[in-house]
Amino acid sequence: MFGMTRREFVALLGGAAAWPLSARAQQPGKLAKIGYLGSSTALAQSQWTAAFVQRLRELSWIEGRNVTIEYRWAEGRNERFSEIAGEFVRLKVDVIVTAGTAPVLATKRATSVIPIVFPLAGDPVGNGLVVSLARPGGNITGLSLQTTDIGAKRLELLREVVAPLGRLAIMANVGNASAALEMDEVLQTARGLGLDVAALEIRRAEEIAPVFEALKGRADALYVCGDPLVTNNRIRINNWALGARLPTMHGAREHVEAGGLMSYGPNFADLFRRSADYVDKILRGAWPGDLPVEQPTRIDLVVNLTTAKVLGLTVPPTVLARADEVIE
Repeated sequence: MFGMTRREFVALLGGAAAWPLSARAQQPGKLAKIGYLGSSTALAQSQWTAAFVQRLRELSWIEGRNVTIEYRWAEGRNERFSEIAGEFVRLKVDVIVTAGTAPVLATKRATSVIPIVFPLAGDPVGNGLVVSLARPGGNITGLSLQTTDIGAKRLELLREVVAPLGRLAIMANVGNASAALEMDEVLQTARGLGLDVAALEIRRAEEIAPVFEALKGRADALYVCGDPLVTNNRIRINNWALGARLPTMHGAREHVEAGGLMSYGPNFADLFRRSADYVDKILRGAWPGDLPVEQPTRIDLVVNLTTAKVLGLTVPPTVLARADEVIE
């Protein structure tokens, strides 16, 4: 699965694989303990988890030998974030790894002592995760999804592929601060371009179908703001969008693999990989507040030509030439 054998995949999920290495810096013989709070499901985040574990292995942290990883999956349910964070505090883990603004905030509320690393978060300063990117300050650090004008860039790409684009629908889980902020920014940009905009606000999976029903025939394309709820329901969202003949723009390639038309955004697997470097430093004695929050270095454009065909769209050669990956 995604370049792993089934055995590796099962071992990865169970955190039971045994691998070779160096003893833990502070207490020889004691296994370092990582609490891994997955915001959606093991399957949905398998590529990200694999990238994280692979990098840990390269840094000589071998599961069962000198580190143990406690995996917990919130399945996109906000109330699970604080439950899992509380469990990690009781387990006295050495470091907590979790991605996304909502789970990081829930974990921050649970502990100011245990180091927390986020592989990705939207606007960590604006959302109160850290004091500043250069000096995070507290017990939290990681990688920011902040890339200037990325919403505007996604709209620009959408307009190149869906021409003419007059009416745009924007879907976001407004219960997520980062997604709500993205929705506002894209709304302003779209209105500035003279587009007719419909805001589709959701807070739970059960609200996805009704917003599509209400949207019927009222949009030329759909912009989907990413968050754990949306990631968890990406197949459902793309199925509805295809049924409504709506081209979609997403923030991550995982949504395009699940049938979306295209995505433009940071490479999540790369960010999870880089988060392992933070974990390594922390397990060797560094304090998160002293480790600057880093920005994405890889921004990928991914296009699904199969979906384009189903929608009867021709993706311009200028867009295909810029694509980092084309799914056929």
